[in-house]
Amino acid sequence: MADKKMTSYPKEKINILFLENISDAALAQFTSAGYSSVKKFTGALSEAELIKEIKKVHILGIRSKTMITPAVLHAAAKLQAIGCFCIGVNQVNLEAASANGVAVFNAPYSNTRSVAELVIGASIILIRKIIDKNKAAHEGKWMKDAAGSHELRGKTIGIIGYGNIGSQVSVLAEALGMKVLFYDAETKLPLGNANDSKSLKELLQQSDIVTLHVPEITSTKNIINKTTLAQCKNGAIIINYARGTVVDLPALRKAITEGKIGGAAIDVYPEEPEKNGDIFTSVLQGLPNVILTPHIGGSTQEAQNNIGLDVSNKLFNYLEKGISTGSHSIPALALPPQEGAHRILHIHNNVPGVLSEINTLLSKNKINILGQYLKTNNETGYVVLDVDKSLSKNAIELLKGVKGTKRVRMLY
Repeated sequence: MADKKMTSYPKEKINILFLENISDAALAQFTSAGYSSVKKFTGALSEAELIKEIKKVHILGIRSKTMITPAVLHAAAKLQAIGCFCIGVNQVNLEAASANGVAVFNAPYSNTRSVAELVIGASIILIRKIIDKNKAAHEGKWMKDAAGSHELRGKTIGIIGYGNIGSQVSVLAEALGMKVLFYDAETKLPLGNANDSKSLKELLQQSDIVTLHVPEITSTKNIINKTTLAQCKNGAIIINYARGTVVDLPALRKAITEGKIGGAAIDVYPEEPEKNGDIFTSVLQGLPNVILTPHIGGSTQEAQNNIGLDVSNKLFNYLEKGISTGSHSIPALALPPQEGAHRILHIHNNVPGVLSEINTLLSKNKINILGQYLKTNNETGYVVLDVDKSLSKNAIELLKGVKGTKRVRMLY
């Protein structure tokens, strides 16, 4: 973490807004580093509410409910970075963030173990039909019956999406004696004795339990639907702790009521309540051997603390050093501090001639460049300049006039 004099802008004037009850670990990180202007909301804000709140905000922290739209970003004149304290960034319009020169960070690995453990736990509960026996016991009925109850050992789990979480599920499942199949759109190296299925249909036909760990993209929408459910083994279990759009819930309900699917655990939904206490409805409510949970796959204290620390550190690195590693909206650039210099960040449209124009302008005005770093992606260029201290204010004004400039900031 940087010392108190690292940034030239007073830390107490950096306005930070945290939404959706972000972990206290993140709040503690910022306050202990000298950032005292922190405002925190327990829930998400609507677009209109956020537009009012964000006008003077420099750093925004959200989870999965807050939608960052182009209108929000247009209103955020001072916004430098968004920290998504979760594994995804689909709630942020990344194109608009890039256009406005706003860095977007998340924590793609911090809750991996929490989700993987819950998948295994749900698998055991569903394959033993614990849900129905628990309900009966609460109602005063004794259902001591082994019919339809099985061990995980020797069963096959099919993992759709073999990324960070899917591969962790693979390791845990194999440790319990399960056979592991996986299917991924990209070639992945199997862990342990896992086998790569040639097709989704092949995986579904062989799996006793099917668990999804895919992103929310066009190709994954309703990947589990009427057709793919028909390809499943009779009595198979479906688990979705990925995204709410990847399972066709009405089709799943029909498959369960007809006996084709033996149970399901669903944690994410196409539409979810905005805050705790809101009414929740699902077509799967009331079905036997079905677990419905309120998007808590990664909601453990350990995961939230890890996410809080991970995203906070990325925001610190960007805020205080200009390091953009892990950003989804501006090019990733890691660089060491430069002694005896002022550091300037320049974010611009990735078009030919920008770097040449920057260097020509500074050279003509006799501004010495002590260090320079450049990284680009398809849309955006990111230049970090270390310049002579005595001439840094002049350099800032010159850089603001460079064609295609999105944002210029004096770091220290």
